[in-house]
Amino acid sequence: MHFLKFLLLLLSVTAFAQTPATDWTNAYWPARWILHPTAPVRQYGIFHLRKTIDLPQKPVRFVVHVSGDNRYRLFVNGRAVGMGPARSDTQNWNYETYDLAPYLQAGRNVLAAQVWNMGDGIPFAQMSYQTGFVLQGDSDAEKVVNTDASWKVYQNPAYSPIKNDIAKMRTYIVVGDGDRVDAAQYPWGWEQPNFDDKNWLAAKPLGFPTKPRGLGTDGNWGLVPRQIPMMDERPERLATVRRVENGKMDAGFLQGKTPVTVSANTKAVFLLDNGVLTNAYPELTVSRGKGATVTLGYAEALFDASGKKGNRNEITGRTMRSFDDQFVADGADRRTFRPLWFRTYRYLQLTVETKDEPITLNDLVGQFTGYPFVEKGQFTTNDTTLKQIWNVGWRTARLCAGEMYFDCPYYEQLQYVGDTRVQSLISLYVAGDDRLMRKAILDYDHSRFNEGLTQSRYPSADFQVIPTFSLFWVCMIHDYWMHRQDDAFVKSMLPGVLGVLNWHEERLAKNNLNGPLNWWNFVDWAWPWTEETRIGGVPPGVREGSSVLTLQQAYTYFRAGDLLAHFGQNERAEHYRELARRLNRAVYSQCWDAGRGLLADTPAKKTFSQHANILAVLTDAVPKEQQTALLTKTMTATDITQATFYFKFYLFEALKKTGSGDQLIPQLKPWRDMLAMGLTTFAENPEPTRSDCHAWSASPLYQFLSTTCGIRPAEPGFRSVRIDPALGDLTSVEGRVPHPQGDIVVQFQKTATGSLTGSVTLPEKLTGTLRWNGKTLALKGGKQAVSM
Repeated sequence: MHFLKFLLLLLSVTAFAQTPATDWTNAYWPARWILHPTAPVRQYGIFHLRKTIDLPQKPVRFVVHVSGDNRYRLFVNGRAVGMGPARSDTQNWNYETYDLAPYLQAGRNVLAAQVWNMGDGIPFAQMSYQTGFVLQGDSDAEKVVNTDASWKVYQNPAYSPIKNDIAKMRTYIVVGDGDRVDAAQYPWGWEQPNFDDKNWLAAKPLGFPTKPRGLGTDGNWGLVPRQIPMMDERPERLATVRRVENGKMDAGFLQGKTPVTVSANTKAVFLLDNGVLTNAYPELTVSRGKGATVTLGYAEALFDASGKKGNRNEITGRTMRSFDDQFVADGADRRTFRPLWFRTYRYLQLTVETKDEPITLNDLVGQFTGYPFVEKGQFTTNDTTLKQIWNVGWRTARLCAGEMYFDCPYYEQLQYVGDTRVQSLISLYVAGDDRLMRKAILDYDHSRFNEGLTQSRYPSADFQVIPTFSLFWVCMIHDYWMHRQDDAFVKSMLPGVLGVLNWHEERLAKNNLNGPLNWWNFVDWAWPWTEETRIGGVPPGVREGSSVLTLQQAYTYFRAGDLLAHFGQNERAEHYRELARRLNRAVYSQCWDAGRGLLADTPAKKTFSQHANILAVLTDAVPKEQQTALLTKTMTATDITQATFYFKFYLFEALKKTGSGDQLIPQLKPWRDMLAMGLTTFAENPEPTRSDCHAWSASPLYQFLSTTCGIRPAEPGFRSVRIDPALGDLTSVEGRVPHPQGDIVVQFQKTATGSLTGSVTLPEKLTGTLRWNGKTLALKGGKQAVSM
């Protein structure tokens, strides 16, 4: 009898572990989208769902596929498993796949999920169809947990939104509402196995089938598997207490060792400094203090009386202009508040307003979150001050990367093409990780609309078009093609590429400059927003013909020609190359000012910019023998429109193209100035700036490795490498770039006579060349000493 029970148990375990799975990307899901039976489906609401199952034994495998709208957080037996879905649009709606086996046990188990819809306060980056949650077991063994009417649901009345909008923040901010939680109405322990859910309602299955993208007759959600890893989450603690009003707090509280008590009927304010900017889920634990309100305010920096930030380390005479959350205590012990979405802050201010009972602040800890980039690239030189630029740049890049790239984490969290191109190259060179870049390229492809352009930022619930960013999307595809061997993916982008190229070609005037252009033709914040135009960042000539916009077309057409030729579309390739040359000739003949030795912004030759002349170099619109002198004049002329941090990326590219990379390090003064101002990430613009963290300003990381160390692809797919170092005044440099086949490592010293010595290490099967002072040395796989 005991042997028979053992045999049956063994068979059930074997069947449980080896049941074949279905291809859920190509089949209807038996699980149904579920929601609350009476709550509005597109309005603000926070919901909890539970499902209890019994298992004969602990499984070795228990795989499920999960999604929600707007967001979900999944728990098993009280333990957090994951959250999602990765942001996308409704016809490319991500689902996550989890193996729940490590969280399950023999006997009773409880799956629980928190699902929320921010309604009118939704972030612009969050697209939505309606509130819903779905969970599909991967095989017959897991179908017991499929979402249906057996799941229970509860709408949490403790939550209400806090408006942190443009009017309050006095600037453009679209990251959504903050959270206000009334602890007295919260169903504490709802995710735990022993919670009593007998009064919860049965979930309502939606009336349409659950389907992957491409199936069915109706819209709703087209499910696709998540293509990127789950986000990092790790604890981090605030660094210092900077200011206290009506209370006492020391470092012991920040270390989780010394609770703080605020007396009854008191308003106390605690200004805390994280030391550096971060993205984190703050977790505040309090006890007692019934009716007390704790406001958590988050800021990148403090503001003086004139609304300026100044040195970011200074707090005297400065106040918060903050994004806020609130928690109202219920008088119980150890209640923990955690917002639904992460917050960005260097400064976190606690404002505690008690009623008739004192409150104890037990602890405050942040859970850092971000895309799980690993810093594999390295850069060191004899100039040790560059290490701080590297470190701050990498922090900037990390805070601007989550489930998609962010332009900035505090104000927008939107993925813009112009920003993303720079961010992607940093990701490739420092992390060797192309997954977020690939997702971004796909996101923009999904954003294309009837005119043939991409949207400028995507995913986004607010439609916006920047034609220049569509051109940079094409350049992003070219970047990916140069760095990764992935022809099938690149080829799938060509229809969209042709749509973008055609849109711009159709809008050329008879003089081969841009004709009148609609949409927002942003190039750089060097041209400020004005009340008259009600738009900023646009160079002169958008109506009558702009050298800047025309040359950006040529810049892109050359790259598109390379892509098209690679895939056998030779006639189209030559068409766009010749068109690019024609645009170059038109710009030079109509906009070159021989007296100034500069390219003007328009044929009227009344205004000049660095941008036009940088692009003239990058496109060869001016003769090659003039380009070095033109760049020198462009960098030294103070009476022309100056490129801000974003467009300096293209200045650095022009330096590299002309063999003037020695000028890179001297051009980094603006980055040193930011460090001197106490910034711990690099800002959107020169002072005064809105955003203190903008990834397009992290471009020196890429340039250190591709220009100073000189490491870049010699042919598509990074099949070989060209190393063309430009040390400038540096005497030594070491760099490491992760390559798909292994690391590329260089170590160079420059002698007093201008010779180069050191070593180069390539992956075993990679070859390349080293160039120095007009000489070329062949490189092979492995480590080799070099002397030139």
